[in-house]
Amino acid sequence: MSDTPSHPSARPRQPFARSLPLAAPLRLNRPSDIWFKPALSVVVASAVPHLTLLALGRLDLVMYTMAGSLCALYGHGLPYARRARTVAGVVLSMTAGLAAALVTASLTHSTAVLVAVGALLAAAQKVACDAVRIGPPGHVILTFVSSAALFAPQRLGQVPAHLALTLGAGAVAWLVCVGPALIRREGPERRAVARALEAAADRVAEPGPRTRHAAAAAVHAAWQCLLASGRPTPVRRSLERLVVHAEAAGAPAHPDQDPDRLRAWAALTRARGPVPEPPPAPGTDAELYGIDAERAALRASGGRRAARRTLLRSLGPGSHLLPVAVRTLIGCALAGYLCAALGVGRPYWAIVTAASLYQANTTLTWNRTLQRTLGNLLGVLVFAAVLPLSRTGPLALVLCCLFFSFAAEALITRNYWLGSVAVTPMALLVLEFGGAHPAGELVGDRVLDTVLGALAGFLAAALVTNRRAAGRVERALEGVAQARTDAERAYADRAHTGPDGLDRARRALTARLVELREAADIAAGEWWQRALPEQRLLAAERAGHRTLAATAQRQGPPVRASETRSGAVAPAPANGAA
Repeated sequence: MSDTPSHPSARPRQPFARSLPLAAPLRLNRPSDIWFKPALSVVVASAVPHLTLLALGRLDLVMYTMAGSLCALYGHGLPYARRARTVAGVVLSMTAGLAAALVTASLTHSTAVLVAVGALLAAAQKVACDAVRIGPPGHVILTFVSSAALFAPQRLGQVPAHLALTLGAGAVAWLVCVGPALIRREGPERRAVARALEAAADRVAEPGPRTRHAAAAAVHAAWQCLLASGRPTPVRRSLERLVVHAEAAGAPAHPDQDPDRLRAWAALTRARGPVPEPPPAPGTDAELYGIDAERAALRASGGRRAARRTLLRSLGPGSHLLPVAVRTLIGCALAGYLCAALGVGRPYWAIVTAASLYQANTTLTWNRTLQRTLGNLLGVLVFAAVLPLSRTGPLALVLCCLFFSFAAEALITRNYWLGSVAVTPMALLVLEFGGAHPAGELVGDRVLDTVLGALAGFLAAALVTNRRAAGRVERALEGVAQARTDAERAYADRAHTGPDGLDRARRALTARLVELREAADIAAGEWWQRALPEQRLLAAERAGHRTLAATAQRQGPPVRASETRSGAVAPAPANGAA
């Protein structure tokens, strides 16, 4: 299981500004398996305050309630216990960003100051969302709301009431996101486990580095979802057993190497019926005990302190997120000042455009630049087409906004540019709640904002280097080596560590392998940095996956020598009967 030395002829070339793809970033993908959940959630969460304000004749306040309603886009991949905390945190973060923007707007009308504050907020929101791994839609929604509020007319005395509207709409969004727990409380866990089973089936059917990594990542995500789901229930116990089988499918000559059976379990797990009960597997009871011990450790004060320390390290001076924050700050400021210099009165869309571009590396940022620019330009045409319909009455305007909210989430998982075609008219229609604006002015300003924001944003990404990406790969390699050593030691000494200790070591190794692949993918698309140790990466991943495969056949406590035959250890009894 030792690392394979790299061959001199296989040394990677020194990195440079890589060629930029044009067609690949625009290809359509398969939609997300839960695309309808955020789409329906944001419509319901927006409809309640929209229609209430319509009945009260105060549609001019929609911007403040929409800030809270958009929080319904977050947390749909999380178990409900964690989703409740996450969405509540998003609502509070949204309110805090909006408060900073509204207070600034009420104290000054200087475009220079407003753009600077908008860029600072965008950078802070980007780093915070990346540090906590909030998931889609990330910081973009927070930046959209705070940047728009900076350029909205505001008096200081109005701020508390407007923030109260945001909190009220946010409470509705929280209820919409958490409410389905009353109907199917293990729904997120079932989907996570189904993905792990499907990825394991793909690995068995088509062995290779790609499927091996995808299976490890899906199994890791399923364990994390189950660990965060709350107290064990009979359904969650069955799901844990299924993940054990998905994880063990990578072992040589394992009985779970049947892709059809794994896919059949995945289909039943996704469905609304009972969770399938897998056949007994050696050591399953010990595995479940290990999960309970790990869950208890995470909830203990020591586990919470460790999580806080990890979060603080990700935000510290040596963080790999710092270059991305600097890119966001410079790009947003440059975009805002360029638009202001060209006479755009409210250049917030340029700030939002630049902020939305920044992905994990320069290549992905280029992809998003293409997607955002194309989607916004097409979206402006859609807005021009629907504007006459939206001006037929207040109800028509509300319904148009709700329709585009749904369409944006329904399309964005196919490709970001397709979702932007719906996001752009929705954002422009929000301005209509405060009063009609000349259509030509709206269209012209939005096109100018989009082009300048995209150019300034990508220029900042290309010029601000992120040499810490390669350093993160080195640290990830060291982490994998240490985790692999720990797993091998736990397997060799399982008489003392116990099966639960072995399983915790294996999960730690899986997490390190996932982190290594993520760090390598990010560094591979970054410009102006030293060459990656590609041979070391390949060797570390192979060795790590071999260790996982070698220890995947779970055994109970090692048996005595009298119970062995021909020098082989006999399998432990099937303690994990369903």
